Amino acid sequence: MLPVVDKPVIQYVVEEAISAGIEDILIISGKEKRALEDHFERSGANSESLRELEELANSANLFYVRQREQKGLGDAVSYAKSFTGDDPFVLLLGDTITAPNCTQQLLQLYERHKETMIAVEEVSKADVSMYGIVAGERIEGDVLHVDTLVEKPAQKDAPSNMAIIGRYVLTPAIFEAIARTPPGIGGEIQLTDALRNLREDVLAVIYHGKRYDIGTKMDWIKANVQMFLQDARYSDDLRSFLRKLE
Repeated sequence: MLPVVDKPVIQYVVEEAISAGIEDILIISGKEKRALEDHFERSGANSESLRELEELANSANLFYVRQREQKGLGDAVSYAKSFTGDDPFVLLLGDTITAPNCTQQLLQLYERHKETMIAVEEVSKADVSMYGIVAGERIEGDVLHVDTLVEKPAQKDAPSNMAIIGRYVLTPAIFEAIARTPPGIGGEIQLTDALRNLREDVLAVIYHGKRYDIGTKMDWIKANVQMFLQDARYSDDLRSFLRKLE
């Protein structure tokens, strides 16, 4: 719910899904996070926010479920099994903003390959221990056939600097893989570990846009600056202010 400019990050994530053509959206949250559901209710919103929320409400169906315990991302994904059934589905982490739309790019590539797709980007070697890391052979353009997945490796053990960035297209096979995956880092069921257990191919797509992890202070600041600069209401004043700081 951390705000970026004038709306919480979860709204940017929902907007990304809708822009990519997703019509049914399941929001999986933890205990005591009722604010996520309350945000998309209309009461108490100012006129501009009301219009945006009404557009979202008219564009997609929002559903909610709560993860009973904090047992990791893999466990959280398992709550979607009855919702997605036998269909492939998109997973967007709720603390990440991408521009341009990373989900749309993944879906376009999924239509061609019909395989599990993971969005990745190059990070500095010093940061690999913060991410799930993949390695594999490039099969076309920015698409890799993944042969190695490691969750938060030590710098010396990282197979590459290609980090998973919180956007996936997953097939129903992921649920069986999660069920076979024991707890890993932090005693939690890691989605990266489940993907390694998947009994089908996994492809990674190198994303070249802007990705902001709102859980980090610097990315939160960068996201606010970027979104302000894209907003005609604020961009001129912000550019003037930034020039004065130089």
